[in-house]
Amino acid sequence: MDFKSLKEMLKKIFMALFILAFIACAAEPRVVTDVEGSANLKPDPSQSLVSRELVKIIEGAHYKKVKVDDSLSSKILDKYINQLDQGRSYLLASDIKSFEKYRLTFDDDLRAGDLTAFFHIFNVFQARYADRLKYSATQVDKPFDFTKNETFTYNREKLPWLESIEASNTLWKKRVKSDLLNLKLSGGDAAKNKETLKTRYKNLLSQTQKLNNEDAFQVIMNSFTETIDPHTNYFIPQRAQAFNEEMSRTFEGIGASLQLENEVIKIAAIVPGGPAFKAKTLQVNDKIIGVAQGKDGEFEDVRGWRLDNSVSKIKGPRGTVVRLKIIPAGQEISSQPKIVTLVRDKVVMEDQSAKKTIKTITEGGKSYRIGVIEVPAFYMNFKDYQAGDPNYKSTTRDVRRILDTLKREKVDGIVIDLRTNGGGSLMEAIELTGLFIKRGPVVQVRNPRSTEVSDDDDPSISWTGPLGVMVDRFSASASEIFAAAIQDYNRGIVMGTQTYGKGTVQSALDLSRYISTVDEFLNKIKTTDKSGKATTATQGPRFGQINLTIAKFYRINGSSTQHKGVIPDIQFPMIFSADKYGESSEPSALPFDSISPATYTRVADLSPIKSQLIKLHENRMKESAEYKYLLEDIVEFRKRESENEVTLNEAKLKKERELQEARNLARDNQRRALKGLPPLKKGEVKKADDYDFIQDESLKTMADFIRLNQAGQFTMVY
Repeated sequence: MDFKSLKEMLKKIFMALFILAFIACAAEPRVVTDVEGSANLKPDPSQSLVSRELVKIIEGAHYKKVKVDDSLSSKILDKYINQLDQGRSYLLASDIKSFEKYRLTFDDDLRAGDLTAFFHIFNVFQARYADRLKYSATQVDKPFDFTKNETFTYNREKLPWLESIEASNTLWKKRVKSDLLNLKLSGGDAAKNKETLKTRYKNLLSQTQKLNNEDAFQVIMNSFTETIDPHTNYFIPQRAQAFNEEMSRTFEGIGASLQLENEVIKIAAIVPGGPAFKAKTLQVNDKIIGVAQGKDGEFEDVRGWRLDNSVSKIKGPRGTVVRLKIIPAGQEISSQPKIVTLVRDKVVMEDQSAKKTIKTITEGGKSYRIGVIEVPAFYMNFKDYQAGDPNYKSTTRDVRRILDTLKREKVDGIVIDLRTNGGGSLMEAIELTGLFIKRGPVVQVRNPRSTEVSDDDDPSISWTGPLGVMVDRFSASASEIFAAAIQDYNRGIVMGTQTYGKGTVQSALDLSRYISTVDEFLNKIKTTDKSGKATTATQGPRFGQINLTIAKFYRINGSSTQHKGVIPDIQFPMIFSADKYGESSEPSALPFDSISPATYTRVADLSPIKSQLIKLHENRMKESAEYKYLLEDIVEFRKRESENEVTLNEAKLKKERELQEARNLARDNQRRALKGLPPLKKGEVKKADDYDFIQDESLKTMADFIRLNQAGQFTMVY
């Protein structure tokens, strides 16, 4: 035997001995009994690896110094139960009591990769959930008295856990009664309503029976990570892929949005420019009953499948062939199916990308053309960017092209609409800011070791004219970085409501890069069946992704946006309360703080201009019927928000709805009168109204801003 062969043999012997020692020393997992009525889901070895790795990553790399100990374990248990049954409608008090034995053990379990207790709790919940749906289905045909004065409590979040199955039955009888009453008031006949409700419960039961250990693992790991902070999240492989596609605004597939309806996959929308759009062989509401790979692969019947499993079969690398067996829209499921062949390609989700409109606003006897750019997220195709693709998809590249178009169309001002934009790429927030300033710091990022200032180094400016930014309570993270930078530089006017208040930075970590070679090898051994054939997990183990909080960001003026968010220059009343919506509603959110400001120079002094704009805005609000309606809506919303029960008396509920419909009709007719339109009658269908009061008033403020700029009341210095 030569030296090379001997060395290889010794290497294999050493590895085998190491593995045997590892397996012998590994702690035995906790033993729990099966739960009748559940699928008795169990963790697989790869999930055990992920659990152990996440503990190491979080303790070693999270921005907040985290210790996974008994104190955290207690919080994880509470979070986990709340994630499963927030409304306290399924689990019983006896279940909660039985879970108490795990209160101080979850830290040890996660560190050891022993997930049996977590899965046991999930199985108990699944059994209770399925039992409640089955029970509800048996109650549908029972007689109900809709003249009784009783109520159904639909939100039990702050109430005690149900003490017995009898108490649960009482609650769920009322839920069935409420569901039937809603259907009755919608106009359906009794027999049809009962069938509708039975089908609804049947579909919900079917979906819960299709839950797998990946679904359970996702909830378990996020109960752990979100106890530390609300933005550290774990994604199982499928959801990691979906998250990254969402960030890039591109994916590879056929270019169709799918939904599940009565156990059948249906086409909900077709993406313009995608393979399905170009082929014109599919249409909305077509039903997909079979999928085959390549030109001659066998069809798999996907009826009754989970939506994500069907999607994974239909998606695939560009250039590959997929064949679909479909029932054309409008035809019965028993009809003769049609075969459609498509070649997968890269699909760009343009409807979820930045887009523009031009609005003409007349103020002070003069008309102004204002370009509104709606930015739904700060997206970027990192894969194409890293590959050097010059045409990679990104927010900044899209907005730059839009700005070039708007300049050619001679607009007087630009508004960037960031309402409901939850953020995205930090780099894109910096790059987008750079389109409006010459150069300079945009945001400060502090990690546990140092503080770095992120600059825009590109001296070019895509738009030098008047600029506005619209935000709301759901503008978060990267949106807040952009809005804050524009405000700190005095580059433009920020309009709307206080933003979300997310001032933390996350990094997406592919766990496949952290699982050791030995661990992965062990995983392959443990996931090989008795015949010696490797299971799916072995053929290409992927361990998902963690979005880990690694830093906090700060405005260039030194203030954090954490909790505080961005306070607009022109403020509107906020319909959503800060203690229920936004970072301040999260118990595990990091605290607010400040650091030293960066060195930067404002491009203008807008203080006197802002004072004038605020005064003009307030004067309009005094005379605005829409502003009055907004205040009324806020009062009504807060009232509804505080309610947690509904009447089950048909006459009372009908009267409540009639009063609400009458208020809505009166409101509509008041609006129509202001526009010189004839009033609507009760029951008359009105055309869809896309009127946006907040945008309309913000554009009037922008018109004032443009007018003052043209009058020379301030000068931008770049």
